[in-house]
Amino acid sequence: MVLKIDFNSDEAIYIQLRNQIIMGIATDVIREGDTLPSVRQMADHIGINMHTVNKAYSVLRQEGFVKLDRRRGAVVSLDVDKIQAIEEMRQNLDVVLACGICRDISRNEVHQLVDEIYDRYTRPSVSR
Repeated sequence: MVLKIDFNSDEAIYIQLRNQIIMGIATDVIREGDTLPSVRQMADHIGINMHTVNKAYSVLRQEGFVKLDRRRGAVVSLDVDKIQAIEEMRQNLDVVLACGICRDISRNEVHQLVDEIYDRYTRPSVSR
C-alpha cells in the first residue's frame, strides 16, 4: 500500500491517512476483508506517532470502513448505510459547490469534474 502523506499540509496527518485508506478501498487496492498494518507497523512505515495512526483507524471504524478485531487488528469491513453516506456526501458537497459557485465554476464544469473523479474510483461492483 502506497501512502502519500504531506507533512507540510495544513490538513491533519490522521485525516490524510484516513483519506488515503478510503481512496485505496475505492480503487480496490485495499479490499474488504484485508487487514491493515498494525498501528505500530503503519507508524513506522510512514514515520509518524502511533497515536496518530490509532486516531485514523478509530475514525475509519466510526465511519464504517473498518472493524477492529483483537486478533487481526483493523480489518476492512464496509458497513454500508447508504442513506447516511448520501447525507454525509451532501453536507461535504454543499460547501465545495458553494466555493465553486463563488469562483464562477459552471454546472457543466462541476459535472465533468465529478464524472472524471468518479471514474477514477469506480469499482466493478459499483453500478453506474
